[in-house]
Parts: sequence; C-alpha cells; structure tokens
Amino acid sequence: MDNEKDNKLFREAPMPSPRNRGGRPTLSEVAARAGVGRGTASRVLNNSSQVSPAVRAAVQEAMEELGYVPNRAARALVTQRTDSVALVISESGERAFGEPFFAEIARGISEGLADTPLQLWLSWVQSPAAHAKMEEQLTDQHVDGVMLISLHDRDPLPALLIQRGLPTVLGGRPARMLEDTDHIPFVDVDNAGGGRQAVEHLLATGRRRIATIAGPQDMGAGLSRLAGYRQAVAASGQAVDENLVDYGDFTAEAGFAAMRRLLERRPDLDAVFVASDLMAMGAMGALREAGRRVPQDVAVVGFEDSSLAVQSSPPLTSVHQPVAEMGRQMARMLVAQINGEVLDPPHILLSTDLVRRQSA
Repeated sequence: MDNEKDNKLFREAPMPSPRNRGGRPTLSEVAARAGVGRGTASRVLNNSSQVSPAVRAAVQEAMEELGYVPNRAARALVTQRTDSVALVISESGERAFGEPFFAEIARGISEGLADTPLQLWLSWVQSPAAHAKMEEQLTDQHVDGVMLISLHDRDPLPALLIQRGLPTVLGGRPARMLEDTDHIPFVDVDNAGGGRQAVEHLLATGRRRIATIAGPQDMGAGLSRLAGYRQAVAASGQAVDENLVDYGDFTAEAGFAAMRRLLERRPDLDAVFVASDLMAMGAMGALREAGRRVPQDVAVVGFEDSSLAVQSSPPLTSVHQPVAEMGRQMARMLVAQINGEVLDPPHILLSTDLVRRQSA
C-alpha cells in the first residue's frame, strides 16, 4: 500500500477531471489507468529508483495515453528543484552559432539529458555586462546545475558557482586550474596527444619545416595542442623554431592572418599543424593566395574533424575529437551531481585520433 502522506513528492494544482469537464488529466487518473497507487505514480514521475521497471513502464504508458503533463510549478515547490540546467558558452552569439563545435556539443548534451526531466537553457557571455547579468541568473532559484564551455583564463563563473554550491561541469580543462576550482568536474579530450599525432604524421610523410597555428593561450585547448606540437618536434631531434609558431583565436580569419605571417617569416615551411578546422580553412586560403599547393608544397592538418574537414578543397586531414560524446558525458556528470552522487573519477579525458585525408 502506498502511504500518501509519506510518498507524495509534489501536490497537483487543482485541475478539472478530463472525464468530467474536459480539463487535462491528473496524476490520480494516471495512477488509476496504470493500476498503481498515486504515490507510486509520483515516484515514477520523480525518477525514483524504488520502482520496478515493469511498474515504471506501465505508468509511463498511462501518461502517454492520457496526455499527462506535470505541473512544474507545483513540483518545484516540493522538490526544491527547477528541473532546468544551463549551458553557458563564453563566446559571442555569432561564434556560438557559427562554429560546428558548439552545435555538436549542444547536441550531445541534449542526448545526455533526454531521459531526465531536465530542461536545457542555452546562453553565451563574452562582455563584462553579459557576465554580470549571467551571475544574477546562475542561482539555485533558476537552475539546478550549470555546464560551462569555451572557458578563458580569469573567467569568474567557475569559482562563483562553487561558492554558491551549484553542481557544475566544465567542458574542457581550464588553462590554469586555480586552488579554489581544481576540484570542479570536467570533461576534455586529449588535446596534447592529438597535437602529437598530427605532427608525428607530418614527420612520417617527410615534412621537416613544420609550422603551427596555435589556439588562444588563455584556454586549455590552446595550451595543450601547442604543447603536443612542441613535444613531437622535440622528440624528432629538432629544436622548436619560434618563427614557425603563430597564434589565432580558432576563427577562419585568424587562421588566414597567421598563415600569412608564417609565410613571411619562413617562406620555406613545408607543413602546418593548425589547432582548429576553422583556422585550417583560413590557412589554406592564405596558402592559395600565396600560390602554394596543398599538399604538394605545404601539407595541412587541422583539429576537430568537423563537417568542414570533408567539405574543404582538398579534404582536410584532421585530429578527430568526440565532441558529441563530450557533451553526453558532461550531461551525465551534471545529473549525477544533482542527484547527490559522488563522481569517481571527477575528470574524464576522451581519446583523439587522426583522420587522414588529402591535405596531408
């Protein structure tokens, strides 16, 4: 027997019976249709583990048949949850919508939340004013947890969220883990290993004057991919020539400008490892402008293996990073925290591998 007083997890707002007055169905009617008590139906709705798979399936089927929609406001009053989580992108809206990485990671997060009652809220912040506004919204009155991606050094949000006690997951290891944030869970890819693979492949094909266009050095991905380049060059017995190193902000425009600078300093370069596919697109544009053939004169390797890689001319050799899986793991870790679980391990590093195409 269900104990209504002990097991009821939220109170239904008064609703007319669909059988009597044409209103929307109530939880009691769902329970009756499924042949269980109202408390059991409530536990299914709240994802309790104290329900058998058969009972859960029966209640969910009854919900679908009746078209039951829970009263979120009433549920929040009892559970003290908002059933909402935020994905905050520390970039402009133009970049958030224009780069394949962000769409892919959002897709993975949505898939990771599909079997939960959580709604996903998306926001992007870049200016101080946007940060200040976002800080007002990221409280337990508005969201149950937060995922942060594209973090730059000195971003105040990670420390602020920990101070507020909000479950938090970072997409990518920060450039510099500070003492008060080094325990924040994160999901990242093996950026340094991917950089090494790219350069080792170029060396194996006989290239010797290998340049790199590195990402921002206030981001973990930018630092680690450059570190992988340096490690591979050093392991080959060569000294790293700083004239072969330039930097960009992961955009095509930055890749174009950096490639021009590299050609001015080292016109004899015969390969370039670029820290993002978008920058690689820009770099190949600069090479075409300079009359350099890819890959005959200069081989090019990107990083991400995005949809752009197969659309470029020639198709781009690129380090594959599992972006959608990164999003799924971020969602899983956040849900676990919201449910009071201890994450072990608190950090996840996903592997990368090189996808060979015609550009190298």
